Amino acid sequence: MPDNDIVYFDNAATTRIDPEILKTYNEVCQSYFANTSSIHALGTRSFALLEKARKQIVDVLSLIEHEAIFTSGATEANNLVIKGVALTFSNRGKHMIVSEVEHPSVLEAVKQLEEHFGFDITYLPINKEGKVDIDELQKAIRKDTILVSVMAVNNEIGSINDIEEIGRLLKQYPKIYFHVDATQAIGKIDISYKDADFITYSGHKIHSVKNSGALIKRKNIDLLPINSGGGQEKDFRSGTVDLASATSLAKATRIAISNQKANFAQIAQISQQILAYLKENPSLYHINSSEENPYIINFSTLTKKASVVVEALSNRNIMVSSTSACHSRKEVGSYVVYALTKEEKLSSNTVRISLSNENTLEDASKLINALDEIIKEVKNK
Repeated sequence: MPDNDIVYFDNAATTRIDPEILKTYNEVCQSYFANTSSIHALGTRSFALLEKARKQIVDVLSLIEHEAIFTSGATEANNLVIKGVALTFSNRGKHMIVSEVEHPSVLEAVKQLEEHFGFDITYLPINKEGKVDIDELQKAIRKDTILVSVMAVNNEIGSINDIEEIGRLLKQYPKIYFHVDATQAIGKIDISYKDADFITYSGHKIHSVKNSGALIKRKNIDLLPINSGGGQEKDFRSGTVDLASATSLAKATRIAISNQKANFAQIAQISQQILAYLKENPSLYHINSSEENPYIINFSTLTKKASVVVEALSNRNIMVSSTSACHSRKEVGSYVVYALTKEEKLSSNTVRISLSNENTLEDASKLINALDEIIKEVKNK
């Protein structure tokens, strides 16, 4: 099907590559193909470009006490933080705190530590707004706590955690490291990460190439690496660096941050149009997300299976998702919506609409009209 016939509302899963980013990627592949570890002239030029990209990311995020480590994406970066902290600081304690609705790359990593290496994990519940309660977090802190991992923005319901307040709290505990998975927040939601020790994100959520991402870490923290080898990426991630992906990520981050305010205003208009329709039909839809974050709208269908609705929309060239793409083919329902509502029916029938600056009011109208037709067809059967 032609691209211009597709209405794409699955941007939390991945975004379309910006042509300017793709141009940068191809140019770097052609002109800076040398290994950044090589000491000849072309290798030196490639290394200089890598360091420029590294600096650009921390500068645009105003993180002067941090440095960027390039990874294949947030999943690798999350594992690098969680397992790296476990390997390095288990002598201080083996207790970690995460929210119960973290991305699978966080939950599965701590689960592995819990089941195979004797770590004790506290899974914080979320409140009725889908957020971590600061008081509950403080109560969970113990003398042997070494890491707190809380995502900035939830990838299914879009709830925004108060990262700055959590950071201020954890500054009182200098032996506890604070990790923020900012994958759904970078370039979208205005958050300061200066009190976080580790920030992770993926490029393909902000119109860069897949298999690009970063771990942004405080400079004075050393972790044992997961991958040992030639010592690339400041000894944190050995292996030949993908310079084209790194420079593409840096450019995408800069563009996303510079356009953040304008994009937010544009997307808020589109989001309000969709939410207005959902609110007008409370017997058909239950809204799980709040209006605080216009990038993600999550609702449950009350009269038909969400999977049927998603498929019917897809047949009309409108792309939405039923749960996070990272586990949608494995699980029946959304563990995030269940944690929020405690209702199986709602969690097993979720639809997620996730927007980007490429979406339009016309896209929203097409979605609304299609949803209305699909639900009426279902009701008449």
